[in-house]
Amino acid sequence: MKRFLIYISQPYSIPIGIPLQNEIEKRGFSVHWFCDDIKTQETFRDKERLLESIDAVMAYKPDVVLVATNEVPDFFSGIKVQIFHGFSVGKRSESKGHFNIRGFFDLYCTQGPSTTKPFEALAKKHKYFQVEETGWPKMDPLFPLEVKSSSSLPTIMISSTFTKRLSLAKNDRVLKEIRRLSMLGKWQFIAVLHPKMEKEIVEKFKAMEHDYFTFYDTTDLIPLYKEADVMLSDTTSAITEFVLQKKPVVTINNNQPAPHMINIASAEEIENALEYALTRPKKIMVALKSFILQTHPYTDGKSSERVINACLKFLEEGHSKPKPLNLIRRYKIRKKLNYWHLF
Repeated sequence: MKRFLIYISQPYSIPIGIPLQNEIEKRGFSVHWFCDDIKTQETFRDKERLLESIDAVMAYKPDVVLVATNEVPDFFSGIKVQIFHGFSVGKRSESKGHFNIRGFFDLYCTQGPSTTKPFEALAKKHKYFQVEETGWPKMDPLFPLEVKSSSSLPTIMISSTFTKRLSLAKNDRVLKEIRRLSMLGKWQFIAVLHPKMEKEIVEKFKAMEHDYFTFYDTTDLIPLYKEADVMLSDTTSAITEFVLQKKPVVTINNNQPAPHMINIASAEEIENALEYALTRPKKIMVALKSFILQTHPYTDGKSSERVINACLKFLEEGHSKPKPLNLIRRYKIRKKLNYWHLF
């Protein structure tokens, strides 16, 4: 029986691992989780599947480690598979962000052509890892797409990044305008914030709640995506997740505005931009379709199935060149985990 380990750091990675866990269990394989952050461990809903120590992982001896963070201990057994903790949204340069090759992984399971092609070029250069386009497991529960009832009020979903210079949640003028619009009663507002958002910002959003504004303290965003008609956001990977439904998004000072976004620069533009988005303008919808085909063209809800297939194929076929020695990163991850036994 194959043994799988799902490795995460942050709460927002739990919804990435759950579809994988379901797929692994469906096949009759063993699956457990490991989380390297104590606060995140407290958010687990399925404690019996969480291995709570490194020694427990070492005893478990996984054949495959599915990683929804940037790093993974090299001393864990099994192949290391990068499944990503978000979409690339340009918060950092490519060399430091999504396409940073850290020397930990044997296999990269990419989300769509826009990530597959760069990683294939990197695989050709480095020669010690393979690339398989699978789609992203987190998106499986989003599909098949559902048609929302037209009888309800239009729903605006607000999401915001944690990064201060990009966050709409940390812009008082934007918050004031959102509050004003919500009081008009013509739209239903639902809001969610990054799990690492400062407590005082979270409290501001909670204080805004009334009949037409609801704040959700959750990392399970897909039910909210399905409920909403339009997203109002800034620069966050939630934008990419949302638009895979072929629904428009209004962005405020997006770091890398694209044709599929309705990007604005000030709070005063929000109302008109939302009105425009709700009309589903043709040029935006055409751009959305093109973006989806490049970013995540899979709408069958079977990305987890493709990931597990890719892992089993890799286990069967293997690869020829060993990963780099990577001493500095090995030292850092042992320091982070306070685990020096195998250094």
